[in-house]
Amino acid sequence: MSLTITIEVDTPDVNRVLNAMAENYKRQTEVPNPGFDPGRPEHPVQNPATIDNPESKEDFLNRVVRQFLTENVYGHEVREAKRNAAATVNPGVGISKG
Repeated sequence: MSLTITIEVDTPDVNRVLNAMAENYKRQTEVPNPGFDPGRPEHPVQNPATIDNPESKEDFLNRVVRQFLTENVYGHEVREAKRNAAATVNPGVGISKG
């Protein structure tokens, strides 16, 4: 079984949502250029140090939402595992005066 989650944002609010999420989650408009050659002088066209972020705001939002869900599942399951592990531990310790 798989689960599809669909979120519909009213057309007038799409850019507001995209811009807010990009700002709140620190999406960079420019990223380091993987093709930058540090052995050559930096040039805005021929050898730029940064390039426009190839990840669109839409893809960024999708990734952030998936990451949010993943982190919440992980956090929940770790807390659950700790509770279950603690329930199996014998809290009593036999210590006598020597």
